[in-house]
Amino acid sequence: MSQFTLITGGARSGKSTFAELLAAQAKRPVIYIATAQIWDAEMAIRVKKHQEQRPSTWRLIEEPLNIHATLTQLKDEEAVILLDCVTLWLTNMLLAGQADQSAQPGQEAPSESQTSSHLYKHIEPQILANVQEVAQLAQEIKPKVIFVTNEVGQGIVPENPMARVYRDLAGRSNQILARKAEQVYLVAAGYPIELKPSGEKLLASLLKGDL
Repeated sequence: MSQFTLITGGARSGKSTFAELLAAQAKRPVIYIATAQIWDAEMAIRVKKHQEQRPSTWRLIEEPLNIHATLTQLKDEEAVILLDCVTLWLTNMLLAGQADQSAQPGQEAPSESQTSSHLYKHIEPQILANVQEVAQLAQEIKPKVIFVTNEVGQGIVPENPMARVYRDLAGRSNQILARKAEQVYLVAAGYPIELKPSGEKLLASLLKGDL
């Protein structure tokens, strides 16, 4: 069984740097799963910066969608798997699901209420089921697994249905992954804070009414 670690935090909090330090510390070959897709020049610059800060000896797998299949292929590796990041993976799945609902030529585009209903009733449950399966697999396979994710729901309520679904989806997915992870860290201002097992113990006490 692997040691599954989840690292979360805000933008530019230092979570990727911390994840890379953890991966290097394990003294095993590192397999880096990049979920980003390059859609514009700004994203290309961001990806290049990430590439430059990683050791050139790390094996790179670029996979925006099929994380379960990728982990299955790597399940017997004597290695560290570092996936960065979960929220880009969620974005890719959300956009792929939304594209399936787009109006065909000659058809009227769906209304905002129809879009919102489809997102919450169909796409979100499918994605969360996928996240659940990936979390279970990350817990069970042989390599040490590190996932990097983001806290995206700490600002104002987004103004459009897609953004609101994405915010909720990210929060629910982080909870699913954290429950399966052996270690969970929050990184703020460059410093990691361990959330498990102390938070798990407190929550268990509250649920049992021991406090």
